[in-house]
Parts: sequence; structure tokens; C-alpha cells
Amino acid sequence: MYLIITRTFPPDVGGMQNLMWGLAKSLSKLDMIKVFADYHEDHKKFDDKVSFTIERVGGAKLFRKYRKSFLINEYLNENKKVNCIVADHWKSLELIKSSKKKMCLIHSKEINHPKGSRLNKKVLEVLNNIDHVVANSNFTKNLAVSLGVDEKKLIVINPGVDPIEEIPKDDLKQAEEMLKGKKQRLITVSRFDKRKNHEKVIMAIRNLKEKYPDITYTCIGYGDEEENLKKLVIELKLDKYVVFLSDISNELKNALIAKSNIFIMPSIIHKTSVEGFGISFIEAAQYGIPSIGGKDGGASDAIVHNKTGLICDGNSLDEIYSSIDNLFVGNKYIEFGKECKTHSENFLWDKIIENYKRIL
Repeated sequence: MYLIITRTFPPDVGGMQNLMWGLAKSLSKLDMIKVFADYHEDHKKFDDKVSFTIERVGGAKLFRKYRKSFLINEYLNENKKVNCIVADHWKSLELIKSSKKKMCLIHSKEINHPKGSRLNKKVLEVLNNIDHVVANSNFTKNLAVSLGVDEKKLIVINPGVDPIEEIPKDDLKQAEEMLKGKKQRLITVSRFDKRKNHEKVIMAIRNLKEKYPDITYTCIGYGDEEENLKKLVIELKLDKYVVFLSDISNELKNALIAKSNIFIMPSIIHKTSVEGFGISFIEAAQYGIPSIGGKDGGASDAIVHNKTGLICDGNSLDEIYSSIDNLFVGNKYIEFGKECKTHSENFLWDKIIENYKRIL
């Protein structure tokens, strides 16, 4: 039996939520599982549909961690069938008192504290006293080693994806209508924050529109930087070229990706925040859409440079411009797109879970 401890789980939305959901589903095919997850106001309808037990823990965030740990320790004391504890974050294991095998996933941002700092010492106290530390990319593994995590405990297992479902025709039709008349189509699906680097892409559009007057950039998401980005678009007079979307269905989102030419997210390091992997690159590749990612972070695990997309310096406006231009010249994005679907199959959960089975 596997016990999963997570702070992020559906019906909450996001990359980590999708990762823990995919991992839970895949592990449930191997053995019994139980999930301890944080409370979500819409959880009951979701939880009733799954085949395994999810125990939700609510209350004020300050006290939730202690209450959750108490319940988990109590469960472990009473249940001898648990073979392995799988956690989404080092904080999820901080107060767990058990001799059971423990595995923790790391993603980069949450461990990226200055070496020797109070938080770094707390991270190492947890990660260096468990059995396995699963890094989401080679970048994250190297970061962990540089910060003092025992290399012998580290293994790289990239996040997985589910097979894509057929997009309804009505959504494909709507997406095509929304992009009508636009010959060069860029898209980003992510949170609006500094690390994702929408700002530099928007600035590149200002120059690209001179060469490609029918270019469009679709930004799907939400986040703290949304208003700043919208102001930038107005200042640069790019409202005809840049579109912001948030409350749309998953089907329409996928249709817009499928109808685009290039997925772009040239991430940068912002303070301690860094892109550990970039599952969005793989999700775009499933629809045959090549990507442009940033060299800072784990994008190179998801994008094969000069084959399924391009890796560029996200801090360089010139490199972002030339990368976009490179894929549009001679419609090179079509050639790259043919490689994408095959590449994305390496990240299907049925294949990714085999790597977990080796250490469970």
C-alpha cells in the first residue's frame, strides 16, 4: 500500500495538482493507495468519483500542517500495510514520524534557499533522512546537489502526462474563429508571474509585427502579473496582437493550443523562483506543437533543442525574437511539430510509472 501526502490536489488547478493526480492514478493501478490532501471547497464531488480514499484536512493554514501530520502519524501507527510514503514537498514530511520507506518529489523553487540558511538546513534535515528524492529534471537534481542534498538519494523522473482526448469539433471551430486571419500563432498557457517571462515575449511581438503583420500571441492563465502585462500591451499599442484569456474550458484551451503554431515560455530565474521542468511543453507537443523554452531551468528535459523546439536565453530579447523568427521562416515549426508527438509519448504515465516502480 502507498500513502500519498500532498498539499496540492484536484479539483484545485495547476501543474503540481496534475502531477500528483497523475501519480496517484498510476500508483493505484499497482496497489492500494490512500491520499492525505488539503481541503478544497469543491472536493466532495471530485473525491466521490475516484477509486481510492482521499482524506481532506482543513482549518487555518498555520495549524493545518500540524493537524494533518497528527492524523497521518496516527494512521501510520494503526495501519501496518503501508509500504511507502510518497510526498509532494519536503514540508509534507517535516513532522512525519515513521520508519516506513519515504520518497519526496522536488521541483526546484521550494528547495532553492541559500546554502547554510535556516530554510536550507530544514530542507536538508528532511531530504537527507529519507530513502529517495525524486527530481523533476536534471536541472533540479543538479540544483539539489549544489545545495547539499545527498546525491546518492537523488533520481530524476520527469513528470508524466495522460494520453490526449479528442477535442470536440465545436471547440476546434471556436478556436479557429478566434484565431481567424492570424497566420503566425504563438501561445502560452501558464500562471502570469515574473518567472514565466510573458513580458519579454510581448516586447518581442512589438518588433515581430513589422515582419509578421498577421502575428498573434494568446496568453491563457491568471496570476499576480496579469494587470501589469495588460498595461504593457496597451503602452506598446499591441492590443490587436496580444490576447488574454482566463475563464475558458479545458477543451477550448486544448483547441487553442492545437490551432497554434508555437508554444512559448522562455522562463527566467526570478529571485529564488525557477522553472524546474515545464509540463506545458509536453502537453503542447502532444498536439504536434513545438516549443520555445528558456535555458534557465529544466526546459531542456522537455524540449529537444533543434528537434522539438528551441532553447533560448530568456533574458535576451534578441534571442527570443530570433527563436520565434527561426521557427516561422520557411514554416520550420511544421517540421519540428512532426517530431513532437513521438517525443511526447516518452512522457506518458504508463512509461513514467516504470521509473517509480524501480524505487518503490
